[in-house]
Amino acid sequence: MNRDRPNRRRFLALLARTATAAAALPAAAACAGRAEPDGPAAAATAPGASSGASGRQRQSSGTRPLLLGTYTSAEGGGKGVGLAEYDPGTGRITGRGVLAEVDDPSYLAVHPDGRTLYAVNERENGAVTAVRLSDRRVLGSRSTGGEAPCHLSVHPGGRWLFSANYGSGSVAVHPIGTSGALGERTGLVTHSTPPPGPGQRGPHAHQVVTTPDGNHVLAVDLGTDTVYTCRLDEDAGTLAEVSRARTRPGAGPRHLAFHPGGRHAYLANEVDNTVAVCAYDPETGRLTVGEAQSTGAEPSPGSGPNYPAQFLVTSDGAYAFLANRGHNSLSRYAVEAAGARLRLLGTVPVGGDFPRQIAFSPDGGLLFAANQRSGTVSAFRVSEDGGELRPAGRPFASPVAVCALPL
Repeated sequence: MNRDRPNRRRFLALLARTATAAAALPAAAACAGRAEPDGPAAAATAPGASSGASGRQRQSSGTRPLLLGTYTSAEGGGKGVGLAEYDPGTGRITGRGVLAEVDDPSYLAVHPDGRTLYAVNERENGAVTAVRLSDRRVLGSRSTGGEAPCHLSVHPGGRWLFSANYGSGSVAVHPIGTSGALGERTGLVTHSTPPPGPGQRGPHAHQVVTTPDGNHVLAVDLGTDTVYTCRLDEDAGTLAEVSRARTRPGAGPRHLAFHPGGRHAYLANEVDNTVAVCAYDPETGRLTVGEAQSTGAEPSPGSGPNYPAQFLVTSDGAYAFLANRGHNSLSRYAVEAAGARLRLLGTVPVGGDFPRQIAFSPDGGLLFAANQRSGTVSAFRVSEDGGELRPAGRPFASPVAVCALPL
């Protein structure tokens, strides 16, 4: 007799019940590229993938699902998209096995209707896979037309999926059917210019996200030190570039998150260990990158370098958090001047090694960090009145944890 079968049925029912609630999540999660052959980082974000903002909603009763991204091809890696549950009150995480056997699902995103999960397959021949949450059925995979896709997001309208091919420096577009399944690729844009930045041998698309107003799509490229602004043709499923924003040479931009006001975004620069406040013009789509600022995670004598990974912004726009790989910390910022300024408050130990991705729970009360090298997920309670982070429960063991997506 299978003693785990009642638990399995209970958790499947929980997934089904929370599918609709997942629609409250932003359209994508937050992780990044593993290979990074030209950058200094060794290995390769969740609410907030598209906006980076938490959603302070009423606390849910009972446990909630937590989906986990990993590398199946890495030593000690997982068997596919991991499945766990967390207690919103305590932050305690309990493992529930595998949601679906998917190859190298290093980044995860949920459809706006909450019914379908999307995962990149971060391999040489890159692909994206759709999984129906209610019964864990894999709905199929589609080629991204590039190498090592490391990020994906769903357009707010729910009809298009964007993915960023890190290895080949391109962005792909796939149509989403009524069932949540993906159609053949309709668009592919390669970042052929400007030339690669210092130390880079080519473009490396690291994130693709729709702006809060829904009018533009931004692609962050570490290899070319550029953020590209495109417009989506919603009939054809193609992207057309309208402007570019350059960082300083060698910054290596990796991930940005918007302030809820929609006029500013915060950019994490992986290579030079800095952050920058960006101004965004909704009318033109133009992004303007501000001066480089400290991450608060400068290397100390005898320590290795630090590689900023991802920003999150609270839904009230008061605080921002940054994951630091190497320093193994979370930087805390006060957001000032209606989003135009970041003030560093300090850093908090993440309780793991190499926090590659961070995510808020749907109610904004918890922050989860996926720690790649320690194979753990840390949880923190987020204080509303001061943006303080306090550990919630013990770190949860998860094979090569590179993405944590709480529903």
